[in-house]
Amino acid sequence: MSRYPIDEELGPSIAALPRIDRTDVAQARRIASSRYGPAGPVEGVTVEDRSCTSTDGHGVELRVYRPHRRTSGGAVYHVHSGGFILGDLDMGHLRNAEIARETGAIVVAVNYRLAPEWPFPAPLEDVYSGLVWLHDHAGELGIDPSLVVLHGVSAGGALAAATTLLARDRNGPVIRFQFLKSPVLDDRLRTASSRRFTDTPALNRRDAEICWSAYLGGATSAVSPYAAPARAADLTNLPPAYVSIAEFDPLRDEGIDYARALLAAGVPVELHLFPGTYHGSGAVREAAVSRRELCEEVAVLRKVLEPAATPRDDEGNRAHV
Repeated sequence: MSRYPIDEELGPSIAALPRIDRTDVAQARRIASSRYGPAGPVEGVTVEDRSCTSTDGHGVELRVYRPHRRTSGGAVYHVHSGGFILGDLDMGHLRNAEIARETGAIVVAVNYRLAPEWPFPAPLEDVYSGLVWLHDHAGELGIDPSLVVLHGVSAGGALAAATTLLARDRNGPVIRFQFLKSPVLDDRLRTASSRRFTDTPALNRRDAEICWSAYLGGATSAVSPYAAPARAADLTNLPPAYVSIAEFDPLRDEGIDYARALLAAGVPVELHLFPGTYHGSGAVREAAVSRRELCEEVAVLRKVLEPAATPRDDEGNRAHV
């Protein structure tokens, strides 16, 4: 049991968490994949596997979720978690199908390459290439390219945030919104939460150190802001953001700091800390705080997937622009 005041409804889930030694990457991947198993058919959603080509010519797998009841012309572009070293398309399969059903929007997930075999920038270039593919195939998919939301979880949050920076700096695809869930953002690990939470459930400081070392290929200096978005000096002209964080998570304070930096740069942002939670505890649906977190996620996505309101004149008539 954790020594932290975790929400009492989350307490029983901690004992069931497997201890993953991230220094043994092969074993860590086997343990992680055994927790979610292979993907299968899902109710109310048609699933199709596609692919694109990354900037270095490497093939990248994508998975497209089409809800049978489309109520939005937008798309959610999902980047999975796993600390840069774990995860695949099956990891978020059921949740992606659920988001597609509940938002009425297409969801596209990307299977980026993993460290340490493929350190930065390969995973980021894969994610960026998948975003370009989504925009290039907007007509085929029936998507409004102005309604694309980046949705990144944990390490996927780092890749999603970095992709928004790349898209801005390369004059790339339009991004409507960035949804960053417990994002990994700062390799320096200098925040109070990263120093304090050395033995928290699911993720602790040592885990974060191992994952960053794998992703950066052992580099400790001259780290690119495209690798660690918290290092970015310029956050202007980025899409609005929603940042959610867990209270007992080494990543907590870097999420807070990034949200404040976005605000200081003039980027609209909403920050939500869920009390009594730990990294990834939103998957424990027996807990009311987790259900609230998942419901809010869908509510935020629904809102930002709505088409922009048509401008009207002072008398309420549609304005011609």
